[in-house]
Amino acid sequence: MSSDMMQYTQPTLIIDSDNSIVLKFAQENAGSTTDHIEQSISLYYAVRDSIRYDPYKYNLSAEGLKSSTTLQDGHGWCVSKAILLASCCRAIGIPSRLGFADVRNHLTTERMRKQMTDDVFYWHGYTSIYLNKIWVKATPAFNIELCEKFRLKTLDFDGLRDSIYHPFDLDGKKHMEYIRHRGEYQDVPLEKMEEDFKKLYSLDLTSNEADFDHDVEQEILEN
Repeated sequence: MSSDMMQYTQPTLIIDSDNSIVLKFAQENAGSTTDHIEQSISLYYAVRDSIRYDPYKYNLSAEGLKSSTTLQDGHGWCVSKAILLASCCRAIGIPSRLGFADVRNHLTTERMRKQMTDDVFYWHGYTSIYLNKIWVKATPAFNIELCEKFRLKTLDFDGLRDSIYHPFDLDGKKHMEYIRHRGEYQDVPLEKMEEDFKKLYSLDLTSNEADFDHDVEQEILEN
């Protein structure tokens, strides 16, 4: 492996792939195979479905974004779940990096619509994994229970093709639009993200009263 590629297998402060609980999770969920594609598929589904998606509890700090923090909490948002998948891949020697895009996400709640300045989600995160000499995108954010509640197409991953959000849900309604790709990174571009969040969002969903699962149920009942 070239020195340039080696950087995508190394731990960082946030992508703490050398943390003991991250290593344990990666080893337990990579399967018995040594094939990188099969391992990455198994890790993808483990992160997608065992870590509950909750955008209300986002924490845009180094400590809040760490893979070990996400595992301990048992929930995460698109960025923290992408970081966890990247960490798991690096933990077993698979090169990975973080990708970001601005998206118009039609999976939202009344609370989010009231507090967001517009309907664009900036710095949406996904994982890019190096398999068979190409980079393949994987998006482990929405767990299967959430997809079933919102009638979304589950986002699967086969290690061969990019796995990014579907433009429409199961009923043909708009789901996700990719507006701008921000590139892929060896580490989290935290300073730039913090700068943009302060400028672009008036979002504060982190109060103890905010319950994403409850709001999802209300959204379903009203629609």
